[in-house]
Amino acid sequence: MSENLDFLGQLDPDDPKQASQQIANKLRAAILTRRLSPGDKLPSQPELAARYGVARETVKRALELLRAERLIVTRQGSGAFVRAQTQRAVELRPHIEAAFERPHVTIDFAGFSGETLRDALAEALDKVRVGRLAPETIAVRVLISDMTVPMALPSRAETQADDPAVRERAERITRRAADGIIDQVAELGDLGLIRSAMAEVRMHRASPLFKLYILNGEEVFYGFYPVVERTVSIKGEPLAIYDLMGKDVPLFHYAVTDDDASHGTQFVEASRQWFDSVWSTIAYRYEG
Repeated sequence: MSENLDFLGQLDPDDPKQASQQIANKLRAAILTRRLSPGDKLPSQPELAARYGVARETVKRALELLRAERLIVTRQGSGAFVRAQTQRAVELRPHIEAAFERPHVTIDFAGFSGETLRDALAEALDKVRVGRLAPETIAVRVLISDMTVPMALPSRAETQADDPAVRERAERITRRAADGIIDQVAELGDLGLIRSAMAEVRMHRASPLFKLYILNGEEVFYGFYPVVERTVSIKGEPLAIYDLMGKDVPLFHYAVTDDDASHGTQFVEASRQWFDSVWSTIAYRYEG
């Protein structure tokens, strides 16, 4: 990479952060401000080491931080590249499976129904059954909206108002997903395949507008539910409703790094605090 790299700045000798964290911060800022655009190749490790007057190992640690935040990808023999925009949305399933490689698995979910989580868990739990994954404990917490009470969404499109019949349909969907998660996790405990297996569902009265997954307290996946108008069958009759579309919603990934000030670390911590606050205050037990 031969162009001028002055936009990457210099290390601050008075900054208490490690050199690798400072370098990661410089590169992250360049990526987020589009000085380095999606698909761009980063300066090579030798170039960065020379620029900042550090060892290549220090640069490698900085790049690892950015890779953990899914800001860059590395290609063997080619170097590191800014993750393309189309790649920023991530697939949940492989990360769920990776979470099960830990001895103690924790998964928190907040959203509409948990259908995506149920299906992703099914694959990971199948691998536990056949011995390909062997966690010691599993704890799953699920926060979903209580569709037995009036909601802004989903709603009847014509009036934009709450409709009990529309909510009944949504309640069936959420119950299927919640019960599926509870049953899947409980089965592993009943079979004696895991020392401790727990799945708890709580409900609240707020409309679902986003979905949030927290894996092992270290990774967060976050996505918005688009509101769309569509026609569904309610008691055998077509009805136009405003609905929440969760299938194939882009999920964006944040991960804890060694830098407490990094965007990923702060987002994960804020997500955990938000989830715990709702769980311990306005949420109440789901009666399946």
